Amino acid sequence: MGRRQVGGDSVMLWAMFSWETLGPDIHVDVTLTRTTYLSIVSNNHNEFEVLTWPPNSPDLNPIEHLWDVLNKLIHGGPTSQLTGFKGSAANILVSDTTAHLQGSSGAHASTGQGCFGSKRGTNTILGSMAALVATRACETDGCSKEAKLQCPTCIKLGIQGSYFCSQECFKGSWGTHKLLHKKAKEDKKDEEKNCMEKEVNTDPWPGYKYSGKLRPHYPLTPMRPVPGHIQRPDYADHPLGMSETEQTLKGTSQIKILTPEETEGMRIVCKLAREVLDIAAMMVKPGMTTEEIDHAVHLACLARNCYPSPLNYYNFPKSCCTSVNEVICHGIPDRRTLQEGDILNVDITVFHNGYHGDLNETFFVGEVDEGAKRLVQTTYECLMQAIDAVKPGVRYRELGNIIQKHAQANGFSVVRSYCGHGIHKLFHTAPNVPHYAKNKAVGVMKPGHVFTIEPMICEGGWQDETWPDGWTAVTRDGKRSAQFEHTLLVTETGCEILTRRLDENGRAHFLSQM
Repeated sequence: MGRRQVGGDSVMLWAMFSWETLGPDIHVDVTLTRTTYLSIVSNNHNEFEVLTWPPNSPDLNPIEHLWDVLNKLIHGGPTSQLTGFKGSAANILVSDTTAHLQGSSGAHASTGQGCFGSKRGTNTILGSMAALVATRACETDGCSKEAKLQCPTCIKLGIQGSYFCSQECFKGSWGTHKLLHKKAKEDKKDEEKNCMEKEVNTDPWPGYKYSGKLRPHYPLTPMRPVPGHIQRPDYADHPLGMSETEQTLKGTSQIKILTPEETEGMRIVCKLAREVLDIAAMMVKPGMTTEEIDHAVHLACLARNCYPSPLNYYNFPKSCCTSVNEVICHGIPDRRTLQEGDILNVDITVFHNGYHGDLNETFFVGEVDEGAKRLVQTTYECLMQAIDAVKPGVRYRELGNIIQKHAQANGFSVVRSYCGHGIHKLFHTAPNVPHYAKNKAVGVMKPGHVFTIEPMICEGGWQDETWPDGWTAVTRDGKRSAQFEHTLLVTETGCEILTRRLDENGRAHFLSQM
């Protein structure tokens, strides 16, 4: 049982939960229109945390913590859904006995006990709840009946009052009552914007000569924690983020041939990585920050029992790479808001059950110019043409010839400083896969090889430089760069795209934005 005081009034919300679990973790699977499919709980309207059982902190009351997220999600209005609900949950009021859900057509209507979330493996969450509120008079004009129902959105926004005697009075007052919500949300946004403007230093390196218009927005948020039950790569807790296993094999050109068991491990982790990227894709729009995208990526990884591979890899501070406009790769997510006309690459790698899965895509932010469309389209075509050539007996150096030929035919250049790589139990290993022509890559493709192809294509010259953060690679001339990446398995007759999108016939997300 959990008990919580909210909204500044003496309104006590009580929740009773019973749960069954055969595993160590309990997750709530939810869909949010702004962030998409995550297994999360929420401690306020913007920040999310994964709930583990038993809780890592002895001070955390998991029942109260779970009530927080259910109160938010169930009362989220027509734009939020719970997995297991068909349709939308809307017009919900908290009463003295239960939470009343009046869903749209096909929705799961419930009073008392219902299923919140869905089965994930052997885990199930069941919840029943009740609320007790102080006696009030109905706030509908002309009605003086005793009110025991309170608007849940007002509770969420911290608006005092808002009591009604019935669903009918609540609906009848909706036209004017909803203006309170709008005003509270606008005030909250203004407050957050003012706080951010005071905190953010957009130029952490005074005197540095940037090659383009993009600027970092500091300070960065602290490195996010990963619960102890999630398996970690060997560099996760290293003070310098070094992988000792990778260091041991540094310089070797021997390419590992995966066993059937290892191949299946790669299929699983690459599917999970694809799910995480698809979550990030739905967040790309003007006004969103790359920090918000990184936060959602981090949570999506944890919800799938994955470690976000970039986190602390040679001290990289975030869970994914976000590269905007002239950034070639390894951009660090920060508080800069995405602008109409930007192009954004999101690079995802996850670690699960001992294996890494790696992919990235470039997205349009709102409406973009024709030059951006040509650059992104050509980059994607470079990747797919190279993939078409993958089969046993092909030399790895040949892929660069294919990529550069297509890029140059369209007036673009190919980055030379960064290449594709072998990947499996190691994040980066043999083979090296350069994307430019006449390279000296060693090795011939054989069944069981797993590696990435990830061409970086530029509007101007291919030369790059790195920001003082030691990570952010940008074009030296400040012109835009795009990138796409897949993890591939060489088969007996060709290759399998392990990170292929499962819907839209495998098409990249930007093609739906054209």
